[in-house]
Amino acid sequence: MSDPPCLCLPCCTVILLVLFELALAQYEHLGYPPGYPDPEQEHYIAPQLSPDTPRIQLRLAGDKRKHNEGRVEVFYNNEWGTVCDDDFTIHAAQVVCRELGYLEAISWSPSSKYGKGQGPIWFDNLHCTGKEKTLALCPSNGIGVSDCKHSEDVGVVCSDKRIPGFKFVNTLPNHVENLDIQVEDVRIRAILSSYRKRIPVTEGYVEVKDGGKWKQICNTEWTQLDSRVICGMFGFPGERKYNARVYKMFARRRKPTYWDYAVNCTGNEAHLSSCKLGQASSLKLNGTCAGGLPVVVSCVPGRDFAPTSMTGFRKAFRQEQPLVRLRGGAIVGEGRVEVLKNGEWGTICDDSWSLLSATVVCRELGFGTAIEALSGGRLGQGMGPVHMNEVQCTGFEKSITECVFNKEALGCSHEEDAAVRCNVPSMGFQQSLRLSGGRNPYEGRVEVLVERNGSLVWGTVCSESWGTMEAMVVCRQLGLGFASNAFQETWYWPGEVSADNVVMSGVRCSGTEMSLSHCLHHGAHLSCAKGGGRNAAGVSCSETAPDLVLNPQVVEQTTYMEDRPMFMLQCAHEEDCLSSTANQVPANSYRRLLRFSSQIHNNGQSDFRPKAGRHSWVWHDCHRHYHSMEVFTLYDLFSLNGTKVAEGHKASFCLEDSECDEGIEKRYECANFGDQGITVGCWDTYRHDIDCQWVDITDIKPGDYIFQIVINPNYEVPESDYTNNILKCRCRYDGHRVWMYSCHNGKTSQLFVSDITQHRLEHL
Repeated sequence: MSDPPCLCLPCCTVILLVLFELALAQYEHLGYPPGYPDPEQEHYIAPQLSPDTPRIQLRLAGDKRKHNEGRVEVFYNNEWGTVCDDDFTIHAAQVVCRELGYLEAISWSPSSKYGKGQGPIWFDNLHCTGKEKTLALCPSNGIGVSDCKHSEDVGVVCSDKRIPGFKFVNTLPNHVENLDIQVEDVRIRAILSSYRKRIPVTEGYVEVKDGGKWKQICNTEWTQLDSRVICGMFGFPGERKYNARVYKMFARRRKPTYWDYAVNCTGNEAHLSSCKLGQASSLKLNGTCAGGLPVVVSCVPGRDFAPTSMTGFRKAFRQEQPLVRLRGGAIVGEGRVEVLKNGEWGTICDDSWSLLSATVVCRELGFGTAIEALSGGRLGQGMGPVHMNEVQCTGFEKSITECVFNKEALGCSHEEDAAVRCNVPSMGFQQSLRLSGGRNPYEGRVEVLVERNGSLVWGTVCSESWGTMEAMVVCRQLGLGFASNAFQETWYWPGEVSADNVVMSGVRCSGTEMSLSHCLHHGAHLSCAKGGGRNAAGVSCSETAPDLVLNPQVVEQTTYMEDRPMFMLQCAHEEDCLSSTANQVPANSYRRLLRFSSQIHNNGQSDFRPKAGRHSWVWHDCHRHYHSMEVFTLYDLFSLNGTKVAEGHKASFCLEDSECDEGIEKRYECANFGDQGITVGCWDTYRHDIDCQWVDITDIKPGDYIFQIVINPNYEVPESDYTNNILKCRCRYDGHRVWMYSCHNGKTSQLFVSDITQHRLEHL
């Protein structure tokens, strides 16, 4: 006889729940699919500490390269001190980072990597499990008991992501006893109607979010240095005066809600979270600021970010002379730092490269403070000389060239090129563009938000002539890095049905625009034969991209002239590697060829691969090889006034790794129908003695010319920097001999009459 059914129900329920948990567990490692909302993270709750727990405060200091790394410093007994690296582990670093509001620790560094600290060494021989609520709860020798020197000061690197809801102002001065005073967020709130419509917001109240409420700061202790920090963190290079009388009138009409504390910045902090808190504000009983008003800042935007709704805005930050530039970055405000010296662009070695020096570069270029000072050629390697090494800035220099540095870059290679990421103003560009229907957030049909009949609607972009440059702008606008592909059909990406209609056509971009709306396009008068929907434009984006650069010295050193009979040029003639006059000459005649070698380096962050897959490579029977790109390089000869007098081209008949830097293995080899490409840190050499590696100069007269090589001329493959795809040389031909000299990459010499911009315009 079986048990009554009602008695088994609890047992069955428990068994089913256990089985359900086990079923879920086997899929946990897969995570959530792309585009699926992340699970909600717990809101930060300050840890409850027992009364006998020593009260400490932490900060990250020293020679930092980003805000979330540095020497660990402890505030205890009214004095800042450090932590010794003896027995320090990643578990202790985890406690430090969590206490500072970061999700986790990435790494830690011994032996004062971030410089020697000062004051007491508060902790030594820490033995943390990683779960302690504060570093003071980790077993140690005891607070202040140490046999270490400051050469053993420990540093940590924390994750970029912060604990949701964590209040980030945490470096408190000695005279503030309550260590729980923190702030959740900061903003500039436009007050005057004339500033509310502007993008970006450049002037208004400085407000902090405390306890879920926005509060103003009393200006009795506020200085210009504090304003400098606020403007810098919001992407502006400087601050200026404002009309205080207007704000005084506004404060009388609307009673401000003041925060309880003042702020004390040195002017060099990258963010308000690095400033110390000043004295508690002496607020009156009615909550007003004694003898003061709410803090107002007025920031000067960089030239590229001048407010759009105000005409005649003449006080935008303008660079006096272009001594510094950024290259190889995916978005505005990031890139490898290059400086101009003696007419030649070169790089900066990353020895002693810090957040302070990076900020000088950012402000000089019209951006705000630096988010990160990158090292190790992280944003690609440059070419040419290394101009500066061991740069040391105070933070107030107007140019990186004014900073103290070692003029001898001994032992520095381009593997150590320094780069920056800067704070830029919030322009709201991302809100007017989206990718729809893709398998992940990095791909999809391009949809734009436009105004139609007084309302905002989403629609597609006409795909006619849609290419790499347009895709580059889309990926930059969305903060998704570089374009990896541009698509003229998107039937495999079902976007929003309500957005099928074409709302933008005739798009032509130079590739440097911050928004697709800045590119040339038809405006309200649309023209798109194929229509939108399945034929709309699409993109896929990537965080990295290759960067091809020609070696100028190789071209100079290998140039020579050869007279070659037509019967030996049969295959080259078939591939159109000779001038048009070769079509009418007898087989026993000669052609005069300007020959040279070209060495093409990949200095980017990902491998250079042909756009076409091997299934669509073209077999050339005469030369017995496959072309993966029909036109890989263009060779042209110009007169000094810019008239083209001779031309040649080179298909990528064999794109492979000829040689590589030390420690890098070759990946691409053409033999046996192998994969074609150029690995990062490798180069492909087209020797002077192979077919089509020339310009046919049979018909030109002796004289002075400009020789030009363009790699990847049709932008078939996306790169991080197209400005270095052109190489130009001065060329002298006397009828018997030929010389090549003053070869430079890109627009580096005033001798040359054309540049990459002109080349792009010709292809639009």
